[in-house]
Amino acid sequence: MLFDTFAWVEFFRGSKSGKKVAETLLKEKCFTSVISLGELVEWCLKNNLEDKIEEYLNGIEKVSVILEVNKEIALLAGKINNERKKKNKNWGMVDSIILATAVFAGIKILTGDIHFKDLENVEFLQ
Repeated sequence: MLFDTFAWVEFFRGSKSGKKVAETLLKEKCFTSVISLGELVEWCLKNNLEDKIEEYLNGIEKVSVILEVNKEIALLAGKINNERKKKNKNWGMVDSIILATAVFAGIKILTGDIHFKDLENVEFLQ
């Protein structure tokens, strides 16, 4: 299961959705795109959690495999972004990279991000 940034934010917030993320961590092999690490840093800074950045990133690296973006993922993300933008003008390249990473790795995405709601390979957090 590829954890989107949304899943990690909910986990660290300790929300109801975050509890589902914690359960998934105990049951499955988990992955995180390196892109999500950057998004998490931004979230911490926006929410005055700068002192938590290192703790959160170290925690993610201990419980999930960090997947790098390679050429194949980048090219697939470009194709995905082009197609998804036709359906949703708010779809972004970061979402495309996350989706391409999951497709490339052959795994599902765990997220609550509404952009992913209509996709088949997504487990959606409520």
